[in-house]
Amino acid sequence: MTEPSLSVSTPADRPPAAPADRRPEPQAEADRIEAERTEPQRTEARRPLSAQRVIPLRHPGRWIVTVVVLVLVAQFIHGLVSNPFYEWSRFQYWFLRPVIMNGLVITLEVTALSAVLGLVGGVLLAFARLSRSPILRAVSWTYVWLFRSVPLIVVLLILYNASALYKTLSLGVPFGPGFVHFNESSLATDMVVATLGLSLNEAAYASEVVRAGVLSVDQGQHEAAASLGLPKGYQFTRIVLPQALRAIVPAYVNQLIGLIKGTSLVFYVSLLDLFGEVQNMGSTYPSDIVPLLMVATVWYVILTSVVSIAQFYVERYYSRGALRTVPPTPLQKLRAAVRGLRGRLDVIKAVNG
Repeated sequence: MTEPSLSVSTPADRPPAAPADRRPEPQAEADRIEAERTEPQRTEARRPLSAQRVIPLRHPGRWIVTVVVLVLVAQFIHGLVSNPFYEWSRFQYWFLRPVIMNGLVITLEVTALSAVLGLVGGVLLAFARLSRSPILRAVSWTYVWLFRSVPLIVVLLILYNASALYKTLSLGVPFGPGFVHFNESSLATDMVVATLGLSLNEAAYASEVVRAGVLSVDQGQHEAAASLGLPKGYQFTRIVLPQALRAIVPAYVNQLIGLIKGTSLVFYVSLLDLFGEVQNMGSTYPSDIVPLLMVATVWYVILTSVVSIAQFYVERYYSRGALRTVPPTPLQKLRAAVRGLRGRLDVIKAVNG
């Protein structure tokens, strides 16, 4: 019996093994391309944090909403310009007509008088609400509750027809004889009725604005002022009021803007303000009703814009003690935006250069 023979192959007889890191040519080419692509990121990562470029966070949703809003605004402007029913030539004709200017003056007069009288009444009502007298608190609360519940046009119409309730007014002993008598119809002119109605309504809202502003001052400020032995009047005018105005001014300016628009209701008490003149001219010239309404709209926008600008600067003045830096004005914001745009353009030029 023959034994099986074992053959031993020498290294020279074996085929050469393929290198362990050898890959197919397409894979090696892909790895090389990926390494070249990621080389800038690896180089950037090795740099100090202070020297690395910050990539801003992307906000695709914000850009989508911005584009949609811009499209809607463009469509609205295009409609204003291209729609022939606006009749901008007639708008230009009516915008500065004397009849419109007379109505605008009436609107300004009623607004100014009602704002002053309403604010004075609101301050008195707010102090009555904050007093320790239960009678004053109850009367103030009832007044505010009543005039905030009744629509303004109802108040105006009641005052306009007050001569049916009280034909004469008198000054004298309460529940007794009167010494001086007045004819109500001669006193209650259209201007008086409109101003009185708006002032009574405005006082109810102004009182809540003033009261909220006073209550917004921290109680520690009152205690600190009292601990210094300052007189009550000095405490209020020098410590409480400047801090309260930061809360009072924005809210009351909003009330003032509402008052400007509320003057359009005085047309129903036969006072021809801006809106009344527009309504009157619209009845006389029915074909110009749309241009006349646009005239009234633009004038109301101008008036409220002027009040808003004044509000900004008053708020800016009273924010000096509450903020570390005073808010910039619109002109300062524009200059900062221009400087930022120039800086970005310089960076882009440097990168491309």
